[in-house]
Amino acid sequence: MKVRTQSKKVNKAWLNDHVNDPYVKLAHKEGYRARAAYKLKEIDETLGLIRPGHVVVDLGSAPGAWGQYLRRRLSPEGAAAGALNGTILALDILPMEPIEGVTFLQGDFREDAVAAALHAALAGRPVDCVVSDMAPNLSGIASADAARISHLVELAVEFAQAHLKPDGALVCKVFHGSGYSQLVNLFKERFRVVKPLKPKASRDRSSETFLIGIGLKHPV
Repeated sequence: MKVRTQSKKVNKAWLNDHVNDPYVKLAHKEGYRARAAYKLKEIDETLGLIRPGHVVVDLGSAPGAWGQYLRRRLSPEGAAAGALNGTILALDILPMEPIEGVTFLQGDFREDAVAAALHAALAGRPVDCVVSDMAPNLSGIASADAARISHLVELAVEFAQAHLKPDGALVCKVFHGSGYSQLVNLFKERFRVVKPLKPKASRDRSSETFLIGIGLKHPV
């Protein structure tokens, strides 16, 4: 019974924090599906990664908050609908509600059918920026979770290596803890510039942070 009581306390504390979170309130006010939009917004505004005319690929896109930010960022008026100056391709194994102007491909991008659909959508164009908010379902077993997290980051890096322009950028969610230093080293091996950044919208007690790689060292 103690375990269940503790679990209820944790859930209640999380719910209380969530309801009172200023970014949750702002997301609701501004029409974003999740507070995560402000994480990408701060990273982009800090580093100037995404500009009108860009081709951007969003990995692990559901529920779509990053896609919504990208859509507004590439709009001449910063609007959620209407004209769009650029291309946004979103991929996830989970379903996602449509976003105007965003091409969504459901499935694993390592699968032939999904890769073929992505190839057709890109139509030979290299990608300016890859953003990855992919995260595994965590088991609570530290070593297993670290391996799952590292695997998804490695997949994002491989995807970026295959599709990015030589001066393109990858934004990737990672977690501090076991395996973090190896992921930093992986980024340093593949990118000319590597910047770690923890946006204000990422909760203080969360181990979540982001690695940004800019400029491929060995373009394909």
